[in-house]
Amino acid sequence: MTLEDQLEEVGSNGSEHMVMSSSKASAQEKGDMSGRTVLAVDDEPQMLQLLATVFGQAGARIIAAEDGEEALLRLRRNRPDLVLLDVMMPNDNGVELCRKMRAESNVAIIMVSVVNQPTELVRALDAGADDYVTKPFSTQVLLARARAVLRRVPKSRGSGAAFDDGRLEVFLDEQRVLVNDQPIRLSNTEFNLLSYLIENAGQTCTFGQILTSVWGEEYRFNAEYVHVYVWRLRQKLERDPSHPRYLLTEHSLGYRFAEPVH
Repeated sequence: MTLEDQLEEVGSNGSEHMVMSSSKASAQEKGDMSGRTVLAVDDEPQMLQLLATVFGQAGARIIAAEDGEEALLRLRRNRPDLVLLDVMMPNDNGVELCRKMRAESNVAIIMVSVVNQPTELVRALDAGADDYVTKPFSTQVLLARARAVLRRVPKSRGSGAAFDDGRLEVFLDEQRVLVNDQPIRLSNTEFNLLSYLIENAGQTCTFGQILTSVWGEEYRFNAEYVHVYVWRLRQKLERDPSHPRYLLTEHSLGYRFAEPVH
């Protein structure tokens, strides 16, 4: 029996089934996470051991934290590439912890939860999470989601400001955004979404096009991701988010970045 067979539905059969020997994994089950550092935050030691096994087999370096205080400390000290963050912990609110992490870091964050409800997904994305995975989950699906999130590191583009109307300046090559000459912190996903819309300024970008280009083909039916991230961008970039000047809604279709007025 392979590791994937044994862990096919993590969280559905009790903690005694969560910890498996790393020798069970075959070469084809390994994901390419070589050189990556992953911070796993969970109050259950069994789950932390499982994540260490799965991501360790994929080539990642694993750092564990059992509460919010330890997680923030390790985030600052170890500068991980990815955080796997449990939503429901006895002494910490995972969503609020995600918000704190996002306020000081662009690290990729995947929230893991037993709650499979759209409202919780929206809360997690609104707090700055890049993705949301529910238990029980396939370990291979979790690895695929992790690889997809890590692929969203902004790509190098041509020099110069891609957009500048005197108030908002966006430099795609430097991953730098200014509003009234003040720098604005964007997560990698927020910046990639903004970049895609700017590169297609004046054109209606459908939900499917946005999701495929920014999140990946496997996300093409998750329109709520786009809604939440456009909302986040409007809060940061628009003078009046309820009456946007830059990020325009094309009802039932998608969004459009307004061309500069000359």
